[in-house]
Parts: sequence; C-alpha cells; structure tokens
Amino acid sequence: MSVKHFIQITKPGIIFGNVISVAGGFFLAAKGHIDFTLLLAVIVGTCLVVASGCAFNNCIDRDIDQKMERTKNRVMVQGGMSLTVALVYAALLGVGGFSLLYVQANPLAAYCALAGFVVYVGFYSLWLKRKSVHGTLVGSLSGAMPPVIGYCAVSNSFDLAAVTLLVMFSLWQMPHSFAIAIFRFNDYRAANIPVLPVARGILAAKKQILLYILAFVLATLMLTLGGYAGIGYLVVAAAMGLYWLYMAWGGYRAQDDSKWARKVFGFSILTVMALSLMMSVDSQSATDVLMTYAR
Repeated sequence: MSVKHFIQITKPGIIFGNVISVAGGFFLAAKGHIDFTLLLAVIVGTCLVVASGCAFNNCIDRDIDQKMERTKNRVMVQGGMSLTVALVYAALLGVGGFSLLYVQANPLAAYCALAGFVVYVGFYSLWLKRKSVHGTLVGSLSGAMPPVIGYCAVSNSFDLAAVTLLVMFSLWQMPHSFAIAIFRFNDYRAANIPVLPVARGILAAKKQILLYILAFVLATLMLTLGGYAGIGYLVVAAAMGLYWLYMAWGGYRAQDDSKWARKVFGFSILTVMALSLMMSVDSQSATDVLMTYAR
C-alpha cells in the first residue's frame, strides 16, 4: 500500500473535471467579485467529497471491476489496499469535504454536495448501476452537482440559475456516458451492467445521444435568456452545442461505432470545459448587455 494507491482510488481524472465545473458555477454567481479564500475552500471541499464518492465506488465495484478491461488493474481489484482501510479513508474524505463546505461556504452548498454523494454512492453505485438501464440517468444528477455547489456557495440561494446548471450538466452527462458505454461495450457486457447500448442496442443509444444533446443545447441557452450569463457565453454555448449535435447526427452514417463514440466523448469534454470557462469570464447578465447597447 502506497501513496499512489490512496491517490488512484479517488479517480483523479474525475476530480479534475469537477474542479472545472465547480469553478464555472462559482464564477457565474460571483460576477467578477471573487473571494479567493471561499473559492479555495469550495474547490477543496468539493474535491474531497467527490474523492470520497469515488473511493466508496471503488469499494462497491471491486467485483465487477475485475471483469472489465479498463478497470481490472484498479487498486481494490489488485489487492493494493484492504477494504477496511479504503472504507475508513473514503469516510474521512467525505467528512472533511462536507465540513469544509458547511463551515467555510454555507450549509446549502454542503447539502447540495450531500445530495450528490447520496445519489452517486447510494442510488447509483449500490443499486441502479447493476439493476436498471436508468442508472445512468439517476447517476447524472450527482455528476451535475459540482457547478451547483460552486454557484450556491456564493449565492446561498437555489434559484433559477442553480436549477439551470443542474439540468444542463445532467443532460450533458447522458450522451457523455452513453458514448463511453458504446466504445467500452464489451467491458459493460462482460460485467453484465445494463447500460443502454448493452440493454437495448447501439442504435437506441445513438437516438438517445442525439435527443439529449438537443435538450442540452436548449438548456445551455437559458443562462443567458434568464439574465445570468452574457452574449459571449451564448455564442460559445450555441456553437459548441450545435457542433456536438452535428457529430451525434453523424453516428447514423458511422462505419465504426467505437471510433465515432470516442469522438463524441472527446468533444463532450471540450464542450463542458468551454461552457465552464465562458460562465467564468462572461457572467454579465443579458439585461446589462442590452442596456449597454441601448445607450
């Protein structure tokens, strides 16, 4: 057991992705008035909670991870850490993260983190992932929570912008996850996990990817229409979303589904990074923009 094992069990790649989205939500609410101490506390607190959820997930999934090519070398599968140590470590990470958010941010931010944690560990990992094709949809709610945490840490209000962020990032999770399930089809089938491509076929997954991206595009526009983000954000959101939609449509002509799905997955990462960045730098309200031009 080494320091590397303690890092690997928390899935650092997932943590890094959540740093970007939580910062996007934070800057959206801050509108240029940045409390860097609060920002650091929110990022660290959220990362600890995400790390805790991932560590618990590794403990729960150790039996199916050994059946999948991409997960067969994980710490828990290889016996690099005992189950007891892993569970205690996961619990400590969670307590630390929730406490930091509660004390340094506000209770609302901590409760949002708790909701995401319960959905991911309880409803998704322990139950629906192995039982239902709808596990991805339920799990998407937890993946959408980091930007909401960032937003609520500043605003201390679960308003229309927070709801919009939750809907946006939940919708984004679906084509992102379905694309993974397509190019990792054999892994999920070997582990008997009922993701949509395995349970209902790749064609059904392609249709759902297209519909979810369309809904995602419409949801992203609501931040500007609701007066929370500026025109620059609107332009980038529309351009990235429509191109992602074009890529999804190309799935019906794809000769190699795995190669196509990898492209859809890769562009999903670029899309969420671009939107998070634009939320950070263009949080001026649409009303302010229109008033500026009116003058």
